Amino acid sequence: MIREREYAAMSGWAALVVLLVALGVSIWPLVESIQAGNGLLVFVWVLAIVLSAFMLIGLFIVNPNEGKVLQLFGRYVGTARTPGLRYANPLYAKKRISLRVRNFESSRLKVNDLDGNPIEFAAVVVWKVVDTGEGVFEVDNYENYVHVQSESALRNMATSYPYDAHDETQLSLRGTTPANADHLRKEIQDRLARAGVEVIEARISHLAYA
Repeated sequence: MIREREYAAMSGWAALVVLLVALGVSIWPLVESIQAGNGLLVFVWVLAIVLSAFMLIGLFIVNPNEGKVLQLFGRYVGTARTPGLRYANPLYAKKRISLRVRNFESSRLKVNDLDGNPIEFAAVVVWKVVDTGEGVFEVDNYENYVHVQSESALRNMATSYPYDAHDETQLSLRGTTPANADHLRKEIQDRLARAGVEVIEARISHLAYA
């Protein structure tokens, strides 16, 4: 299992200043070398300019509530979370992943309750990514994974309770909303643990006989 590890990317502003100075310093000697007709020095200073320009690729921006997952030739290096202009090895591949709170409403599912009655069931799930390593590398598409597993948990929960309670001690889908919401949140969380996702809230948004 690949867990997130923080990557302490250096300040992009400091790197930008250094690289721009390096570019500026390289241009004047290049001009002099061209005028002097020294082919070797021309090659050296052109190479220095190209290298300085290439190093600029290492600059990247991290927005608030966002992470940048860094990889080097397929190997996970770490995740930069500090907002602002940052700098890392220009060879690193950088994948953006949102850490913001998100929500979605499931489609209306037609299932049978504990008593076998056909019902329509839907829920709203509030979630966010808390581990970028698991979110990117443990599942193929974490957003689709959240949707599919949430609906699977919803179907499973619908078969665990009757639509209406037959006595006061029995839990039901219609009569024990707080308990149902807690049950649903825990069941979805269990299914999404491998995707680095935290389920903040889950509640029934639609419930009716089919």
